[in-house]
Amino acid sequence: MNLSESNKTVFALCSHPDDAEFMCTGTLALLHERGWQIQIATMTPGDCGSVKHTRQEISNIRRNEAAASAKLLGGTYHCLECDDVFIMYDKPTLLKVIELVRKVRPTLVFAPSPQDYFIDHENTSKLVRTACFSCGIPNVETPSVQAYDFVPYLYYVDPCWTDIFGNEIQPSMYVDISSVIKIKEQMLCCHESQRSWLKAHHGMDEYVDSMKRHAQKRGKEINCQYAEGFRQHLGQSYPQDNILKKELSELVIEK
Repeated sequence: MNLSESNKTVFALCSHPDDAEFMCTGTLALLHERGWQIQIATMTPGDCGSVKHTRQEISNIRRNEAAASAKLLGGTYHCLECDDVFIMYDKPTLLKVIELVRKVRPTLVFAPSPQDYFIDHENTSKLVRTACFSCGIPNVETPSVQAYDFVPYLYYVDPCWTDIFGNEIQPSMYVDISSVIKIKEQMLCCHESQRSWLKAHHGMDEYVDSMKRHAQKRGKEINCQYAEGFRQHLGQSYPQDNILKKELSELVIEK
């Protein structure tokens, strides 16, 4: 692998607006403190995330919320404009993901867990996995950008819920995010359209509370206050060393 050590770009490519905030923005914040450039993308604009707005209205709202969240880390937000519930693992969608990965040129990529409660997340995981593998294959052509010559580091985020059989997905490594929990909360709170709906429905700030409960649960497993969990993709052609451990050495615990 020909990896440029100077290319400190991390790319979180998730299914829906607010997915990254629940699962990996603490780690993004820590990397940002160490000079990494932050890029966040979603497959959809969250067009089904409302009971009172039309798809177009809520999509516009949620794109703006996601962009505001990314901006808190000096980051850029992208949307691939798929539809909620209809994220497909097919050639047209995969080519869009490959093209975006090639444009961003990340060294490090975060993707949804391959096992999750929601098929949108699982299909996104597969799309990102194949895009990372394929971004350096010249004969996989994308209209606006050329292939580049390395496979990024790929990590799967820790899902907040069980898989479809009710089994908890255990991370293989943890990142202590206790020092950046406030920025993680601020980023999640940018998604006001989702937060306000849940506050009205539950009578409490369940949106933020559920994020913190999961981070506290993972933190307890490594004797810290808050943590995020990850698993590294270690298949053929992918980098085998642990760049998260290298960059965040004192904060990463491997199991």
